[in-house]
Parts: sequence; C-alpha cells; structure tokens
Amino acid sequence: MSASPTHIPVLAAPCLELLQPAPGGRFIDCTVNGAGLSSAILGRTAPNGHLLAIDTDGVALGRARERLAIFGERVIYAQANFRSLESVARETRFTEVDGVVMDLGLSSIQLDDRERGFAFSQEGPLDMRYDQTRGQRAADFVATADAAEIERTLRAFGEEPRARRIAEAIVAQRRHRPIATTTQLADVVASVTGRRGRIHPATRTFQALRIAVNDELNALREALPQAVRLLRRGARLAVISFHSLEDRMVKAFFASLSGRPVESRLPVPPPTPPAEIRIITRHPVMAPPEERMANPRSRSARLRVAERV
Repeated sequence: MSASPTHIPVLAAPCLELLQPAPGGRFIDCTVNGAGLSSAILGRTAPNGHLLAIDTDGVALGRARERLAIFGERVIYAQANFRSLESVARETRFTEVDGVVMDLGLSSIQLDDRERGFAFSQEGPLDMRYDQTRGQRAADFVATADAAEIERTLRAFGEEPRARRIAEAIVAQRRHRPIATTTQLADVVASVTGRRGRIHPATRTFQALRIAVNDELNALREALPQAVRLLRRGARLAVISFHSLEDRMVKAFFASLSGRPVESRLPVPPPTPPAEIRIITRHPVMAPPEERMANPRSRSARLRVAERV
C-alpha cells in the first residue's frame, strides 16, 4: 500500500479554538481518519477526558488506534458510518457530550493510496469506497448505469457542466473496454473536455462518483441532527467541509435550527420555531494564507460551528 505516513488536519487551530475542549471533556470525532484533531482534543481534555473515535474506513480506524494508543482507555473506537451516530453513541455511552467534530471528505492518506482508487493522478482500481467491505465500487457504477443516470450523478454531485458529454463518452468507451482503473476514467473525461487550465478536467467527475458511491450527502443529512441531539447545553458541533454541496447543506441545517423566522407567503406567517442552536460562525472560517501554502488541500476547506442552547 502506497500511503503517506501522516495526515495534516485542516483548520485544526480554529477548530480547537471554537470547540473549546477542556480537562475532563467528552468528545466525538465522527471521521477520525488520521487522528490529528482527535489527538489534539485528547491533549486538551487530559487527564481524564474521553473521546469516541468513529470512522467508516477500517484502515483509517486502524491508523487512528496506532496514533492514539498513548491515550489508552480514554479513547473508544467504532467502525461505523456517522449516519448511525446516535446508535453508536448509545452503545458506547457517549450520549451527552461536550463537542462533536466532523471533518468531511478525503484525507491525504486515502488520496495517496493508489489501491483505494480516489485519485486520477496515479493508476489504481476504480474503487472509491471508504468501507471496502461493502457497497458498490465506482467501477461497478460506470459499468452498469445508463448515460442519463451518470449525467445526473455528475451534475448533482460534481456540478459538472459537461456532464452529458462525459456520460456519453463513458458509455461509448465501455462498449469496447471496461473502465476498471482511475487513469482509464480520467483519460475518457480528458478526451471529451481537453486538459485546459490548472484543475484536471476529471476532478468534478471523481468527486461526483465518490460522493455517489459512499452516499455522502445523505449520510451527512442524517448525521447532523443526531450530532446536535448528542450535545449537552453549551456544547458545540464543528463541521469542516471541502466542497460547496456539503457547505451549503451545513449552512442550511444550522439556519433551520437557529430560531430564524420561517419564510412564508401566508397572510399570517407561522410562528418562529424556538432556537435549538446558536450559530458561532456567521461566515465560514477559511484557512489563512500560510496554511494554504503549506497544505494545498486546505484551500477549499470551510469550517462552521454551532452551539447547543
């Protein structure tokens, strides 16, 4: 397996500042992955704070176990999708916590591992599943979906303006040869769109397929209200997203629970629901220039934080 030995957490400093971990605190990391944020949280909650480390990727969870071994029994591990957050929290007795963090999307370790099939820059099997023990691979999807379904997926999850042409090219290509590897798919996309600009033309296609294969947006939609319910009063939820679809969903969810008036065209508008959260970040926190220079992945990151009231 060709993977980077470490993963640099994005927006770690502002995330910790806004989460406010303190000695004795109990936290949930819904996407522990490289465990950078978890390690920092455990350091600040010493000597008796506890953390529930969750990840749907079994390999990532294994790395987290190694990195967090120094914290001993202060860490509980669970391989699960965070759409099952409340049931995992009940099983592990993390039902009222001081903070929840969701660092969405890929880690650099996953991206650099060619066997996982997330990157178009190196050849590997077209997989893209976070949990490789279940579900449909990206190769299975491009082999069986019709052109209309592929187009819908690329538009909805990749916001790809050339979705129809790419979908037609994929269907045409697979009649002659299965699209089984990352570079094969990237070449098909490039044959339609060309290689103009700084961003690779397959970027949006790979994003869309990854989101579809892992059902990422539905999982996030289900997980967000569960995370809020697990917070004690005054505790905070921090979400780091890496593309506009996730960020818009988090923004809308926070707004829906913040006690804002309900938009209505009725003569008598419905009553304003009571606020369940207080939005801490009126605008998303973005990485400063020095972090963007050191870690290019941070350029697209957005941090939003809300507090349970």
